[in-house]
Amino acid sequence: MNNLVFCLLLLLVLLFTVVDATTIADSPQSSITAPQISPFYSSMAAFSPGNEVGRGKHGMGSNKKLLVALIAASTALGAIILFLLCFWIYYRKYTNKSQEKRDHSSDVAKGLALAPFLGRYNTFKTSCRKRSVTTMEYKMLESATKNFSESEILGMGGFGCVYKAKLEENLCVAVKRLQGGNSDAIREFETEVELLSNIQHPNIISLLGCSIHVDTRLLVYELMHNGSLETQLHGPSRGSALTWHHRMKIALDVARGLEYLHEHSHPPIIHRDLKSSNILLDSKFNAKLSDFGLAVPDGAQNRSNIKLSGTLGYVAPEYLLDGKLTDKSDVYAFGVVLLELLLGKKPVEKLAPAQCQSIVTWAMPQLTDRSKLPKIVDPVIRNVMDLKHLYQVAAVAVLCVQPEPSYRPLITDVLHSLIPLVPIELGGTHRLAKPAPPAVTMMPSNN
Repeated sequence: MNNLVFCLLLLLVLLFTVVDATTIADSPQSSITAPQISPFYSSMAAFSPGNEVGRGKHGMGSNKKLLVALIAASTALGAIILFLLCFWIYYRKYTNKSQEKRDHSSDVAKGLALAPFLGRYNTFKTSCRKRSVTTMEYKMLESATKNFSESEILGMGGFGCVYKAKLEENLCVAVKRLQGGNSDAIREFETEVELLSNIQHPNIISLLGCSIHVDTRLLVYELMHNGSLETQLHGPSRGSALTWHHRMKIALDVARGLEYLHEHSHPPIIHRDLKSSNILLDSKFNAKLSDFGLAVPDGAQNRSNIKLSGTLGYVAPEYLLDGKLTDKSDVYAFGVVLLELLLGKKPVEKLAPAQCQSIVTWAMPQLTDRSKLPKIVDPVIRNVMDLKHLYQVAAVAVLCVQPEPSYRPLITDVLHSLIPLVPIELGGTHRLAKPAPPAVTMMPSNN
């Protein structure tokens, strides 16, 4: 738009320059040099009747030419402005349509498998009115989860369970069931629908649909085949499926998801419940943030209807003690998750029936000691990692879990510090060293 205004002003100056030049060129006085005469004769000539008539004729002729030139210039300028305005409107409309097509293409690519049956159901608009949410039949989801059988449970939440469901076309999804008509359950449902229906990011879970039946509310998500990070790290496998590079990839994915919420959402969003159980992994161990029931827009944390919420071990000290919630609260929780990936320990470990210890309190003195750090790393990755990278990741974790929020980095800074540690094949910039070719042994000749 600024370029358009500048071009219009430039054209205006050029046109008036041309008009002025044309007027001067048409004036007889511009090409005739007046003879040098005395002041007396000059004054007499100025008041002579003949000279007065001659000047009048010349003035009227010049005025007519100037008027014609101004009309022509104004007409040309108006035509040019109209043309440029039409061009600008067309350009804006075209670029907006192109952007909408690009945004829609990712949705279409992700929803192709759902297309055969999602079209059969109704949709309703969220309050933001940017996208619509597909409403699914309760009976269909009940049948797809085998009447919400315990055998289909994928995980437990604060207000209900998450079930595996098989829809038509053998499409598997995850169904979260929120039971009860209390205000907290209703608010969590509405928050999830409101936020996730307007978010499209490769590191944030996709909401496929929802359903309401009496006091039961259902949310339908894409299925993440490798479950949660918590299950992978602290479940039966004890992290054996997660190599060092996969753990760094997961950390990078989580940082990218958080950066989108903090820096690119309008308004910015604070997740408020980031933890390993809310980080889901697909079949290739790509990580996605989930469970946005407690998320709030940045700046809304002082509202009276937002109460202290979170999970012990992940809650930042300033939020726990003073109720101060900022994007740095998510950064603290991210630091705890990073320690889980490094050490393979839970955020809070039980030392005795009535005694617990935070992973931050236990690890902090050892994270900055290069002689002790390799000894407390998860045994699964202890002997297969680059020590230089380990020290760098530990330094990032130490900064993220600082008690003072102002000392913690922005998630964007964390993201840029992790990118060089992740192999190119997994979305980073680190080039893995190629193994040396096997040595060729020369056999002695018999000759």
